[in-house]
Amino acid sequence: MPNTFAYLMLVTWPLVSVLLFRRLPVGRALIASLLLAYLFLPPPPAGFDFPLLPPLTKETIPSLVIVLVCLVMYRGQITLMPESRIGKVLVVVFVLSPLLTVLTNFEPVFWGRISLPALRLREAVALMLQQGLVIAPLLLARNFLRKDTDQRDLLLALFAGGMVYSLFMLVEIRLSPQINVWVYGYFQHLFDQMIRFGGFRPIVFLYHGLWVAFFALTAVLAAVALARASHGPRLVGFAVAAVYLLVVLVLCKSVASILYALALLPMIALFGQRLQLHVAVVLAFLALAYPLLKGADLVPQDAMLQMAERIDMDRANSLRFRFDQETILLERAAEKPLFGWGTWGRNQIMDPNNGQILTVTDGRWIILIGVLGWVGFLAEMGLLTLPVFLLWAKTREADPGSLSPWIGPMALILVINVVDLIPNATITPLTWLFAGAVLGYAEKLVVQRRRALAPLRTIL
Repeated sequence: MPNTFAYLMLVTWPLVSVLLFRRLPVGRALIASLLLAYLFLPPPPAGFDFPLLPPLTKETIPSLVIVLVCLVMYRGQITLMPESRIGKVLVVVFVLSPLLTVLTNFEPVFWGRISLPALRLREAVALMLQQGLVIAPLLLARNFLRKDTDQRDLLLALFAGGMVYSLFMLVEIRLSPQINVWVYGYFQHLFDQMIRFGGFRPIVFLYHGLWVAFFALTAVLAAVALARASHGPRLVGFAVAAVYLLVVLVLCKSVASILYALALLPMIALFGQRLQLHVAVVLAFLALAYPLLKGADLVPQDAMLQMAERIDMDRANSLRFRFDQETILLERAAEKPLFGWGTWGRNQIMDPNNGQILTVTDGRWIILIGVLGWVGFLAEMGLLTLPVFLLWAKTREADPGSLSPWIGPMALILVINVVDLIPNATITPLTWLFAGAVLGYAEKLVVQRRRALAPLRTIL
């Protein structure tokens, strides 16, 4: 169980956020508030669960605070809805879809003598509030992180956070994952899942070792992006740091994140913005299409398993297990395809004798389709990929020399997180923060384009 210090950290975090917003420019305060909370606050089960409210945890508390602070300090400077019509529709559907999920799940679910409760309207209220808090970083980032300098600040923050966090990671790689136990009094996951390839992988204050490895990946990519745009001693410094962070990433022992690094590091270091954005669009499309491909049996599972077997038989068996679970859960989701089964584990398969859950939901996409249906899946994944598609469309009309030097790497970091939602559920406030920053920049390009065309329209 979490100790008193864990709850004290959660309770006092609003004061820390307010102080950050009073001392820093709004963009940097937004980045610092979310990044520091994500990295250092105690993970679930530490949190508060009040009636009619979503669980108040290291994710929802910072989001609630930044919304309140920005509404008070920057009232009149914020437009909460995206400028594009499809963006507005996706936001509305994202927030309101839980209501339709609840309205279509008023009946209990029975597994033999085991029953799960029907959903009630009070669950709809809590779920809609939670959806609003989840999306808050995107809506605020599109307002306050839309300039080139804001993108550089975000990449610098990731880089600095990765350098600091690497020290904790190295301690756990050497001694075993214990820091959360030492500081907050509990271990947040299953210890045996932190053992890989004959050693330990770190978890620090995050939800799982996979989350730590993915954060290390984003720090490496940020360091390479910063190195490419630098000169002289700064270039050397960022390059050396990138090599160091890459070594730390390898020591995290997450095969997926290492493969992502091998694919994206050359892309960021060597190729131009246009090609980077083309790759980002292709990856975003594949992430959106994966559930359809899976349902149509078009995913090359056998080839992927053979590749995994060449790396490690245990990883191949893990991948095979995930594929099998996805098939079972898709069949379960097909019984309520539009709005899903809702919460309380109703989307799972249960043992009718003892109520034990027999299925495992690893990927974010299968969780969304099972809980909120295809409507919920398209709303969330649509919001995460819309910035990439909109950016790609608008940069085709722009002079390459006028583009931000950071926007290609930003789009790739965002989209590789979306791709990782296929095997894992590594969606965090930082994911939404990146989505909002990319969306804000794309919307700024739209505005600039309109201003450039206005004199021509007047003449014509």
